[in-house]
Amino acid sequence: MSASLSKATSLSKAAPSIRRAKISLLVLAGLIAFTGCGGGTGSAAPAPKAPESTSIPEPVHSELAAATSVNPDGMSTIVTALGPKVDIYKSPIATTPSSHLGNPNEAGAPRVFLVVAKLPDWWQVLLPVQPAGSTGWVKAAQVKASQTGYRLVVARKDHRLRVYDKQAVVLDEPIAVGTGDTPTPGGKFYLTELLQPRNPAGAYGPYAFGLSGFSTTLESFEGRAPVIGIHGTNQPNLLGQDVSHGCIRVSNDAITRLARLLPLGTPVEIVV
Repeated sequence: MSASLSKATSLSKAAPSIRRAKISLLVLAGLIAFTGCGGGTGSAAPAPKAPESTSIPEPVHSELAAATSVNPDGMSTIVTALGPKVDIYKSPIATTPSSHLGNPNEAGAPRVFLVVAKLPDWWQVLLPVQPAGSTGWVKAAQVKASQTGYRLVVARKDHRLRVYDKQAVVLDEPIAVGTGDTPTPGGKFYLTELLQPRNPAGAYGPYAFGLSGFSTTLESFEGRAPVIGIHGTNQPNLLGQDVSHGCIRVSNDAITRLARLLPLGTPVEIVV
């Protein structure tokens, strides 16, 4: 199965305030490839409205001796880049950044990160780079923080995707996952982008989320990094099976609901 989204549309999903944000549509000039995802062509479909997220203040100075974890109340903290790039530091005492990530990202979506911990004026974040699980530090001045109560849990053996709003399950759907040779990787990731294929009846369905994770068995896919995605499908009869190159497939109705519900940065835990 082909794995390209040809000239897809990227949908901005990170709302920095409690007011409903306007959707920003960006037509991609290149190809976006997910492992195990099919491609499609055609006209872009109407965009869903962006979900709301709750703004929170940036970290303030205190006498913290070490980084503190976040989200004790079941909320997840997301930070969104404010400028054209975000500097990444190996530690909050480093004097120069080790790298930087551009904003918007390669798909034209706002650059977002899932927060792991914080220090005064700093956020420790999960990075959308290989190897999976990499973290880095970003300066609070370069990003805007918000929170969401949503999180996704993907149970590979049970072939189920469950969406939680704090502790309550609000969506429980059957899925298809990767094969034994190209498995869906386990771990903690987050939603990095929402793409709208030009053909909503194609192999991707009407929407496709990109994740911060990558295939563990493929070095590349169609010449690109083997990014894992969650997307719809034109073969709903295959849900409940191990059939993809690593992507997570859901019904078109389910991916449409997810696209309207979840902000970028939402955590995704892939378990056995």
